[in-house]
Order: sequence, then structure tokens, then C-alpha cells
Amino acid sequence: MHRQSNTFKKFIKARLSTKGSSGLYLTLLLLMLIMAVGVFGAIAEDVITSDPLTVVDARFSAWLHAHSSHSRTLVMLLITNIHSTLGVTVMTLAISGYLWIKRFRVWVLTLMLTVFGGMLLNFLLKHVFVRPRPYFENPLLTFTSYSFPSGHTMMATVFYGTLCTLIVSHGISWGWRVLAIAAAGIMILLVGFSRIYLGAHYLSDVLAAIAEGLAWLAFCLLAVGELKRRRKWNQEK
Repeated sequence: MHRQSNTFKKFIKARLSTKGSSGLYLTLLLLMLIMAVGVFGAIAEDVITSDPLTVVDARFSAWLHAHSSHSRTLVMLLITNIHSTLGVTVMTLAISGYLWIKRFRVWVLTLMLTVFGGMLLNFLLKHVFVRPRPYFENPLLTFTSYSFPSGHTMMATVFYGTLCTLIVSHGISWGWRVLAIAAAGIMILLVGFSRIYLGAHYLSDVLAAIAEGLAWLAFCLLAVGELKRRRKWNQEK
């Protein structure tokens, strides 16, 4: 019994260790993956079964549409256009080029995998759920694709999430780490809100996309970390 107790304590200590990539870092990624998948599943179930969340969706979208203004619409259009598939692709390639020059080769792979793999995942999920877009008699924008989950929000989540992880994991001060996390969170929420405001998505589409993005981000970070350990890329930053 004493030996088992010591083994359990060592296991817990190892999982909470801040040294190396197999301690607290791995534990947090696994927790994020499990929780994000659970949240996505719960939202998806509510959407499929038309639970009360879908009523909140319709009311919130209708309220935003009724209180839209020309100036706010221009700002929301700017945000959403910057984070279109083309916009995120250009930003991803530009930052990947910079990281490659700085010899952050593993992070180039990570960013490419999270962003472009996330785009593919979101495309497949849209065609699984085939949820129609919100409908308005005088829409701000018109769409032909499906609504659930939000592609713009998903791309923003994995894009800013990866950059945030890169900054946080490289030993800078706690102030900069907090700033990076806050900035990433604000940008993701702004993109998500712009999609609801413009009538492109429901609230549940955006929330599910954030959960989807966090789950995919965690999965990619775990996969690249395992690949790095197997290939012994210790010389990479």
C-alpha cells in the first residue's frame, strides 16, 4: 500500500511539473482537449435537438440585427474580411516565413497544421451538420454555405491560439504572457461577434467553433510534441 501511495504521488508530481513538455504542459493540453470536445458535443446536441439554446440564438441574432448601424457594420466587415480564408491564409504564410527564417521550424509545422488542418475540419463539420444560416428579410450579407460551426471563428481560434502558445511557451515575463493570452482572447471574441452581428452565424455556431478550435489546437500541439520527441528535434526552438 505504501509503495502504491508513493507511485501515485510521483505520478501526480510528474503531471504537475513545469519542467519539460511531459509535465504540466501535457496535462493542460489533455484537459483542454477533453473539455473542448465535451463543450462542442453539448452544443452540437442542443442544435440537433432544437433545445432552448436555439431560441437564444434566434433572439440574440434578431436583437443585433435590429440594433445595427452603418458605422458598426463597417467595423464588423473590416474584422470579418481580415479573418476570411484568404486573410488568415496570407497571415499564416507570412508568419510561417518569419518563423522559418528565425529557425522556429517546429512552430512552422504547428501553425500550418492547426490553421490549414482546422480549415479542412471545419469544412467537413459544416457538411455533417448542414445547419442553415440565419434568415433576415433585409440581410446585411447573403451566404450560400452552411452555418455550424463558424469557419471564421474557428480559424481565428487556431491562428491566435497557436501564436499565443508560442509566446507563452518561450520564457518571457508573466506580464507579456498575460497580455498575449488576453490579446488572443479578445481577437477571437471580436471575430466571433462580427459573424453574429453580420447575420452570418448564430451564437451557438460561434461558441461551438471556439470549442472546436481549442480541441483541434490541443490535438495538434500534442501531435507535434510527440513527433518532436520521437525525432529528437532538441536543436529546434
